[in-house]
Amino acid sequence: MVHANQPTIFGDAMVVGVSSVDDGNMRFASGDEDEVELNRINFLRQLDIDPTQATLAQVSYQDTTDFARYHVVDDENLGEGMLEPVSALHADALVAARPDHALFLPLADCAGAVIYDSQLKVMMVSHLGRHSVEQEGASRSVQYLIEEFGSAPTDLKIWLSPAVGSDSYPLRAFNNRSLHDVICEQLERAGVGLEQIELSDVDTADDDNYFSHSEYLAGNQMTDGRFAIVAMMRD
Repeated sequence: MVHANQPTIFGDAMVVGVSSVDDGNMRFASGDEDEVELNRINFLRQLDIDPTQATLAQVSYQDTTDFARYHVVDDENLGEGMLEPVSALHADALVAARPDHALFLPLADCAGAVIYDSQLKVMMVSHLGRHSVEQEGASRSVQYLIEEFGSAPTDLKIWLSPAVGSDSYPLRAFNNRSLHDVICEQLERAGVGLEQIELSDVDTADDDNYFSHSEYLAGNQMTDGRFAIVAMMRD
């Protein structure tokens, strides 16, 4: 993990971390299964999280046109997808409503949002890539917490992970702006103030500490790997 790139907005209320290339590839489909399993275990160990405490957010682009699928996890989901290459739980965001249940999301260019309701003690980890933001994924993530849990947007604290910038990946549907810019605009429309958002300044296409799918496709990275974010509320 790169210490300078870890989120600080949540204070002691949350355990949140982002891995780096040095922690290894975090996606089974991109490497040896035993190696990925060990990478996940070692990364989580740095944060005092056991894989059996976590649930994988398995994002799927197959057989769907809906990229705002949300799921509230419970004890039955503990460990799901973490140490095995297949997970039946496909979702664009997961929500945990109790402490000590970690949410794990592999990424490579797309943004991950950790959304924490400091009053109701509910958290969401949301995958926000091009497909999602074109369907107002950031706004809809906040709206889901409002509708399902009664969250007030003014009580939310949000961290946005490293993501690809507009120089390498301009969003054509949004006048060639970046993922981070569009996501922040959508969060504002949902009632979240910019002072409630901590934004990673890492562009994954420019920073060798992070895997980048776009750089892999361009031939600039040898591995189509994934780094990961993980979040867990403290008890």
